Amino acid sequence: MSFDIGGVETHILELAQGLKAAGFKPVVASNGGIFEKDLKKLNIKHYKVPLHNKNFINIWKSYWLLKKIIEKEGFDIVHAHARIPAFILGILRKHIEFSFVTSVHAPYNTAMLYKLNSNWGEASLTVSDDLKKYLVENYKFAPTNIIVTINGISTSKFRANINIDNIKKEFNINTSKKIIGHVSRLDKDRSLAAKQLVNIAKTIYKKYPNTQIVIVGDGDEYEMIKNKAEKVNDELGINYVVMTGPRADINKFTAISDIFVGVSRAALEAMSAECPCILAGNEGYIGIFSKEKLESAIGSNFTCRGEQKSTQKLLIKDIIKLLNTDEAKLEKLGAYGREIIKEHYSVERMTQDNIKLYKKVLRKV
Repeated sequence: MSFDIGGVETHILELAQGLKAAGFKPVVASNGGIFEKDLKKLNIKHYKVPLHNKNFINIWKSYWLLKKIIEKEGFDIVHAHARIPAFILGILRKHIEFSFVTSVHAPYNTAMLYKLNSNWGEASLTVSDDLKKYLVENYKFAPTNIIVTINGISTSKFRANINIDNIKKEFNINTSKKIIGHVSRLDKDRSLAAKQLVNIAKTIYKKYPNTQIVIVGDGDEYEMIKNKAEKVNDELGINYVVMTGPRADINKFTAISDIFVGVSRAALEAMSAECPCILAGNEGYIGIFSKEKLESAIGSNFTCRGEQKSTQKLLIKDIIKLLNTDEAKLEKLGAYGREIIKEHYSVERMTQDNIKLYKKVLRKV
């Protein structure tokens, strides 16, 4: 839909890079955003199309722009990564021929009107087993036309030992302290953990003054959260809660964190940087990630879907637990997280899953 900070956006950026490395010619269409410059560096073409909302004028514009782009480029595959693009492409496909697949990154509203306006293409990728079940049960989508994939993480990009001097200086981050990091799109349906961190900030500081909280991201609740953070900082008299806004250099913020709070792709990126993680978000709470939590975390693609609700009480308990854990155990926890990324969440595997689906659909042509 857009190309600003977000798990889906980063997924597409990594996928486009992986497909190019595998010999494909990827082209991206979106409403644009901060990651456009990354595509430009990779010499991957981007078309700006207003796919970011359900406004009728934008839907109409997107229809004609996509039609023009598809006819001009002559794609072998058109791949939608969100419901609005998939809806438009479903209509467009009735008028021009192209092979059409989708990816499902999260469950959507299944009310009848939404169901009728959903189109999942000829085949689909889901980023977790529970989303495959969601497609089959709610849309009667054939299981044989679904491949379960992963969010591929670049372990060379997301690692612990990278230069973080510029962000330390820009945001006055004191790395002699324990940094509690969080990255997410700060929209209403994604910002719960960020809000909870700000709400418990004074309590954490009073118990552990040698800490600092850094929240990365932007969204419709950014200003509200920022105002709360500034109030906390004013009351404490220090720069305790740092709000960075949108950033493309997320790898520097995962590298600078000693403890990470969040879910989904951001949590996986922090794990790749050997940062102990507390899995907490709008959809649920798993807590401190460890070997014992692996199965439940993988089951929901690290989103905590189906788990207990995230509460400030649970969050502060686990933050304090990690702050009281000795360095050797924290290092072991961080190393385990990176090994899981290397073993299960490589960009190469994600890319090959997509190629497998493309070949499956193209064989039908």
